[in-house]
Amino acid sequence: MKTAGIIAEYNPFHNGHAYLLSRMREQVGEDGCVVCVMSGRFVQRGTAAMADPYLRADMALAGGADLVIELPFPWSAGSAEHFSAAGVRILSRLGVESIAFGSESGDTARLQAAAHAVDDPRFAAIYAAACRR
Repeated sequence: MKTAGIIAEYNPFHNGHAYLLSRMREQVGEDGCVVCVMSGRFVQRGTAAMADPYLRADMALAGGADLVIELPFPWSAGSAEHFSAAGVRILSRLGVESIAFGSESGDTARLQAAAHAVDDPRFAAIYAAACRR
């Protein structure tokens, strides 16, 4: 069985989320499994979610997910880096074969450049210096 995972907030669930879920369903087929790891009552940076996590999970299930798992608070309310790393760990431990994400820009080259910049060992020092200004 093919499996795919998505790390999400669905805050709120919208057409872009539905599109990504439908694409993942196409990838794994009707016999496959789409797993979502989703924030609970609080989302990234600690703000309250717009809707109850059960309602957001129901929307994900109606949109094509087979399973929605809540990302524990310390990670769901953390930075994007901690949020995504925890989601990847959970999906990996579940044996999920591929992970997908959405982007407003759709510019893969720009996303890759940003990922490489953040992965650079000098990034933390440069970022800290810029924040002190």
